[in-house]
Amino acid sequence: MKCALIHPAWFPEEIFPSRTVASQINYWQPLGILYVGASLLKADHDVKFFNGAFMSHEELMHRVKEFKPDFTGIYSTSFGWPKAMKTAEAIKKLDKNIFTCVGGPYPIAVQERCLNDQSTSIDAIVTGEAELTMVELLARLQQGKDLEGVQGLAFRQGSRVIKNPLRPLTEDLDILPFPARELLGDMNQYIPPPATYRRKPVTTLISSRGCNRRCIFCFQIDKERKSGKRGIRFRSVENVLQEIELCLRQGYREIKFIDDTFAADYDRAMQICQQIKARQLDFTWFASACVNQVDKPLLQAMKEAGCWSILFGADSGVQKTLNTLRKGTTLEFIRRDVRAAKEVGLKVSTPFIFGAPGETFADGLKTIEFAIELDADLANFHALTPFPGTYLYDNLDKFGTVSGDLSDRTYQSAAFTPYTMTRDEILSLRQLAFRRFYSRPKFLVRRLMEIRTLNDCKAAVSGLRSLFWLWAGNNLFYRRKKGALTPVELSVPKK
Repeated sequence: MKCALIHPAWFPEEIFPSRTVASQINYWQPLGILYVGASLLKADHDVKFFNGAFMSHEELMHRVKEFKPDFTGIYSTSFGWPKAMKTAEAIKKLDKNIFTCVGGPYPIAVQERCLNDQSTSIDAIVTGEAELTMVELLARLQQGKDLEGVQGLAFRQGSRVIKNPLRPLTEDLDILPFPARELLGDMNQYIPPPATYRRKPVTTLISSRGCNRRCIFCFQIDKERKSGKRGIRFRSVENVLQEIELCLRQGYREIKFIDDTFAADYDRAMQICQQIKARQLDFTWFASACVNQVDKPLLQAMKEAGCWSILFGADSGVQKTLNTLRKGTTLEFIRRDVRAAKEVGLKVSTPFIFGAPGETFADGLKTIEFAIELDADLANFHALTPFPGTYLYDNLDKFGTVSGDLSDRTYQSAAFTPYTMTRDEILSLRQLAFRRFYSRPKFLVRRLMEIRTLNDCKAAVSGLRSLFWLWAGNNLFYRRKKGALTPVELSVPKK
């Protein structure tokens, strides 16, 4: 079958302020779609990927029309759900016989509710990992068989919505084909924000699925942590190394490991580092890790294997807030591991969150002071967001209020407001945090001294432009929408 995999069209300015978007925009390679694409290619289907990050809705539909697919698989987040419905409706207008299926974080979280939404253009949704489900779904469609019994699928049958049993999570991740990066087209389009990469082209790679933490804002398919080791399913070291070597043959020069926590299995993380070094694989890389899962020997091994930067989810500078978020760590652990990473020569990134349940404006100010104390190379300051399927979302009445507009469901827009703070306070804290962290003479001098390449120069110019607007405007993280002032200022041309 001819299969079109689609990421609906979107503008960066729909998420980030137009005046700082150049230093924030991130074009990640969509691994979930690429894993599905690889599975469908292996099953001998004709597959194309259409990425709306790089084209308007009209252009996307034109290309889909030219391809004439039998089947379309549409990706959707909470923020992107209205766009997914718009895309499905447009596809049905092209040809009502095209089977439209939707997957991604939002459909997985709310499941058959998607089919009860206002759009009747969606034929089915995937309720979990899609690789095996999509292959079975297309086999049924090819054979003209009923879809009842396809695990991990909810579908529309006339006026009825039928939800099949969930599909067990894939325990042996090594059986899955590597992501079909050949579907991406120009690999150089996929660039992270300036100052967050060293070499181009950049690709993403995930060596495990799941997390052994229980943070209230994080959605995990395996909520009960029943699969894998403490809820994490690990690929074998050899399987990971084989994919790294494939990426290098394909021309990639940097890899972003997007595991929730790269070091959840300490010995395995050490083996990966040792094998990268032993095989003399020439690439730079980045990873995220939970504090108290790393130590200096592992950080040193990462550095020697080509890792140049590590992200620690610091999240707050107040222990009470860390406990509320269920981070399972302490301020001292954060201090210790940030210091250790710096000592071995790694760059450090520390994201923070404002708007946790019970947090006050004064607590937010303490978090800003903590971020400055840590003095990481990069820091980000988000607004807590209650994505469907998370503990926070399931217990909203206990903690605060939430915007009913799905376009606010990003880490930028303060969709959630705890009872102890106002939305204006959260957005004010974000702007104040960026101002104070990035305006420090110590930080600015360090960044100036680190400029070595053209990319470094571009990152510095982009950062200075964003810093100017952080000081020039008082409502940078608000936008005007339908005549009202709402978070994240938009300046978006029509598609």
